[in-house]
Amino acid sequence: MFNKIWAAFLHLIGTLYTIYQCYKTDQLNPLGVNGKEFPGPYLGQWYFIAGAAPTKEDLKTFVPMDNILFNMAASHVPQKLQLRANIKMKNGQCIPREWTYHLTEGSTDLKTEGRPDMKTELFSSSCPDGIMLRETGQGYQRFLLYNRSPQPPEKCVNEFRSLTFCLNSTVFLQTPREKEACELSSD
Repeated sequence: MFNKIWAAFLHLIGTLYTIYQCYKTDQLNPLGVNGKEFPGPYLGQWYFIAGAAPTKEDLKTFVPMDNILFNMAASHVPQKLQLRANIKMKNGQCIPREWTYHLTEGSTDLKTEGRPDMKTELFSSSCPDGIMLRETGQGYQRFLLYNRSPQPPEKCVNEFRSLTFCLNSTVFLQTPREKEACELSSD
């Protein structure tokens, strides 16, 4: 009897903690305070660590990938960010990709050039040197965890998984990162 009560109590505590975690994450403003932080905190190299979504379909693009290294750079055009990636596939192939994000005054989300349906929001992460994104588009939503290190503490990944699970993103994918990341060209 005592074991059942204790188990129910622990389940309740876990549920309350998870609900609290859902509301703990702060949305970040890419423009910073009065535009002074932009783009500093977002520049440099980032590793894709994990994704979560309501359906497998929303994450299918990441399934064949092993390791992804991104570089975010300021554009010569104000309020634009240039994102370059080199994707290491599980078969060893390296695939380069590029995107341009547009920042809009008064908005906290990023717009992807050439993808008017896509919206990217930035959120703080409890993981040191981490950031979480929520991408939404026509018929999909997914959360993505990035970190400055290719091997963040496991605690960070677990917290991301718990948080996104309570936000109805029950499908989880973590890149294996078993192969060395493809180098980004310096051009």
